[in-house]
Amino acid sequence: MSNSLSRDFFGILPDERAVERITLRGEAGFEIAIITYGAAVQALRVSDRDGRCDDVVLGHDALEPYLLRRDFFGATVGRYANRIAGAALTLDGVHYKLSANDGINTLHGGADGFDRALWTVESLDCGARPFVTLGYVSPDGEGGFPGALVVRTRFQLTGPQELTIAFEATTDRPTIVSLTHHGYFNLGGTVGGRDILDHELTLFADRFLPVNGNLIPLGAATDVAGTPFDFRSPRPIGAGIRIENEQLRRARGYDHCFVLAGEVAASPRLAARVVHPASGRALDLATDQPGLQFYSGNFLDGGSGGKGGRLHRQSDAFCLEPQGWPNAPNQPDYPSARLDPGDTYRHTSTFLFCTV
Repeated sequence: MSNSLSRDFFGILPDERAVERITLRGEAGFEIAIITYGAAVQALRVSDRDGRCDDVVLGHDALEPYLLRRDFFGATVGRYANRIAGAALTLDGVHYKLSANDGINTLHGGADGFDRALWTVESLDCGARPFVTLGYVSPDGEGGFPGALVVRTRFQLTGPQELTIAFEATTDRPTIVSLTHHGYFNLGGTVGGRDILDHELTLFADRFLPVNGNLIPLGAATDVAGTPFDFRSPRPIGAGIRIENEQLRRARGYDHCFVLAGEVAASPRLAARVVHPASGRALDLATDQPGLQFYSGNFLDGGSGGKGGRLHRQSDAFCLEPQGWPNAPNQPDYPSARLDPGDTYRHTSTFLFCTV
C-alpha cells in the first residue's frame, strides 16, 4: 500500500476465514508485522548498534503453528490477562463460573481467549505515523464473563523506532477487563540469538506480588529489597534466577506481577528498561497500567517450533506484560478491574527501541 504500511495474506483458518498480516515500517529497518489472528505481533525487526536488523520477538512463519499450540506469542490477551483463582468471580452479588484452562484457574481469558479470535481490520493509516486498528466483539457469556464487550487494539508507530499499543473496550453490562500485549522478546534476535539471561533488566517497582503454588497472588504486595526480585538497578535477568527462593521455585523462575501503582495512571510512565549488552539493543517500556508481569520464559519447553526452524526452550525470551493485578476480581484490596456500561476501558503502552 505504501512504504510505511503493507497488507498481505497470512493463512486460512479451518472455517475458511482468511487471516491477514499488516506490516508497519519506521526508520533504520524498524518493522512490525501484526496478524489478525489473536491481534498478534508476528515479527518485530530492530537494528543493533552496527545497523544490523534482527527479529526480536518469538512467533511463527506460518499460521498453522499458532493453531496447533497456544503459546500466546505476541498476542492480545483478554478478556482478563493473567490468572483468576478458581475460575470464578462474583460481581454485584452474582457468581460467575469462568472457563478453567490452567488447572482449576482461568488464565488469559480461558480456553478461548482473545488470542484465539480472528480480529477485524477497522482502520489503517499509511502516513508519517502509520497504524492499524483491529476490532473484536466478545459476546455476553464468552468464557463465562458477563457482558458483550467491544474491543479495539491500535498498533501505531509513534516514533522512528517506537511502537504504541492502545486498547479500548466498552460493555453493555457490568464486567471485568484487563487486556495486555503478550510479546516474547529476545533483544539478541530470536533466530540466531542465545537465551535472555544476560539481558540487563531494570524494573521501576518497589514491590511485587508473591504467589502460591498455582501462581495466584497470596495477597499483599511485598518489598523487593533484599530479594532476587529487586531490579530497581540494572541487573542481568540470570543473576538471581537460580538463587534458592520459594517464589522462584514455584514459578520455575520469574512469573510475577510487579506493582507500579494503585490504579491506572493518567498517562504512561517508565516501567521497565532492558539492555542487551552484546548487540547494544535497548527497550524502554512505558505504561499507564498498575501492574507489570515479568515472565522469564520458564515454561518454554521445545514443544513449539519458532521462526527459522528454531525450537524455543526455557529462558529463550522474556515477557513484560502491562496489566491490572492478577486475580483482582477476587481481591477487593487490589486495583479494580470493573467496567460499567457508559465507561471505556483504556490501556496504553509504548515500546521504545534504541541502541546503547
